[in-house]
Amino acid sequence: MIARVGWASASKLSRLENGRSRPDLSDVLDLLDLYEVAGNTRDELIGITRDAGNTRGWLRSYPVMTQRQRSYAELEAGCAEIFEYGPVILPGLLQTPGYTRVRLLSSREVIAPEDAEDPETEIAARVARQSTLTRAAEPPRYEAVLEEAALGPRGGPAQVMAAQLRHLARLAELPNVTLWVLPSSAKVADWYLTETAFSIYRFGDPDDPDAVAVESLAADLILTEEDMLARYGRVFDWLRQAARPPAESLTWITEAAAALGPPTDDADTSPVPLTPPVQRRRRTQQRPPQRTNAPPDR
Repeated sequence: MIARVGWASASKLSRLENGRSRPDLSDVLDLLDLYEVAGNTRDELIGITRDAGNTRGWLRSYPVMTQRQRSYAELEAGCAEIFEYGPVILPGLLQTPGYTRVRLLSSREVIAPEDAEDPETEIAARVARQSTLTRAAEPPRYEAVLEEAALGPRGGPAQVMAAQLRHLARLAELPNVTLWVLPSSAKVADWYLTETAFSIYRFGDPDDPDAVAVESLAADLILTEEDMLARYGRVFDWLRQAARPPAESLTWITEAAAALGPPTDDADTSPVPLTPPVQRRRRTQQRPPQRTNAPPDR
C-alpha cells in the first residue's frame, strides 16, 4: 500500500494510525484516492483536514498576524474560490513585499496611531497569507480584475512596480490563478462605475455562507446577505466581461514590466513555487460567483 500512495516508508502510516503525527491535506487525499472514497464522505473528510490545518497555521502565524490581517486570512483559508477587484491598489494576495512596504509607508499619515503596525510585521503577515494560493494540494480558484491604474507608475518607484508586474506574470501562469486587466477606457455594463475595491469568498461547504469584503479607508465591511452577494457577483461579472481576456492581460502585464526597464533584483517578491500546485480533483466549473478594518492597502 505504501508503494501505491508513493510514501517513502511504512513508518509514516504507522505514525498517522497511532496519532503520533497529524496528516496534511495531501496525505488525506492520497488515502482517499487509494480507498476510492467519494461523495459526501470524501468532502467531509477533506473539510475536517483543511480546518485542522488552518488552525495550526493560525497558531504558527500568530506572532506576525495582526487582527486585521487575521480577519482576511480566516476568510481566505477555507475558500474554494476567491474573486477580487483592485481599482487602485493591488489585492494583498498579489502584492510583493516591496509593493506592500510602499503602501504601508505612504499611508502612515492617515492611519490612527493606535492602528499603526510595524511595516515588516504587516509584510510578513501578507506573505503568510499568500501561501493560500500556492499550497501544494487543493489551492483555491483565484480570479482578480485589476484596473490599469492599479498597475501604473503611481503605485510606486519604477523598480518596485517592475518587480510587482513580473510577480503578477508568474502568478498568472499558475493553473488556479486568473488575472484580468481592465483598460481605463473600457465601458463596464451600461456605463457602471464601481465605487470601491471588494473581494468575494466562496466556500466548498454549502453550509458555510459566502461572504463579500468591501474596503474603505477607515474600516472594512463584511457582508453575507444573499442580496448583497448577488449584487457583487453581478458587478464582478460585468468587470470581467469588460476586461482584457487573461492571455491578453498577461501580455499587457509583461510588456508593462519590460517598459519599466530590465530586471534588476526580483528577490523582493513573494514566493511562487517552481511547479504548479497539485490539482488532485476537478475543481468547480469555471463560472462567476452565482450566490448571487484594514486600510485599503491589504
